[in-house]
Amino acid sequence: MDETKIIFQAWIEEYTQPLLTRAIYLVSSKVDAEDLVQEVYMAAFENFSSFKGESKPLTWLMQILKNKVGDYYRNKYKTTTSISLNSFFDETGFWRDNSILRDWSTENKNIWDDENFNDVWTGCLERLPPKWQIPIKLYYLENKKANNVCQETGITTTNLWKILQRSRLQIRECLEVHWFGENY
Repeated sequence: MDETKIIFQAWIEEYTQPLLTRAIYLVSSKVDAEDLVQEVYMAAFENFSSFKGESKPLTWLMQILKNKVGDYYRNKYKTTTSISLNSFFDETGFWRDNSILRDWSTENKNIWDDENFNDVWTGCLERLPPKWQIPIKLYYLENKKANNVCQETGITTTNLWKILQRSRLQIRECLEVHWFGENY
């Protein structure tokens, strides 16, 4: 048992950063990513006897991480959340504020190269309801086709398009408040 602990200590020192980097990319939350990496090590320790050494330890740990991320999104997607569109539509179904349709000006600057903008954009993405984040990430960030997103999340195509549309509106409003401000 002491040999296993020594091996795991070496793995923790060597593989935590690559696992954490990948987990943050996959779940967009450092806190959740840290929890997932911890779960990876716990699962690996419990199942160490099944590691045959036929692959590199990092490969084995990354596969465990992949499974843990899948579990994370399944659990996250199954939780119910209340979704409010009151900020966009009035009680009759009309646009509450037509300013949401205004054009943005970036003054010939590639906004995606701006680290501060990317931080604001990520924050806006994280403000979406959890049930919306998963389809958005699969469709836009992982470039999966609509039918694949629907299959992975268990939603209909119509529901996917509504989620994508509503998410874009909320992200746009968030960016207007937190990045472009009043005078864009």
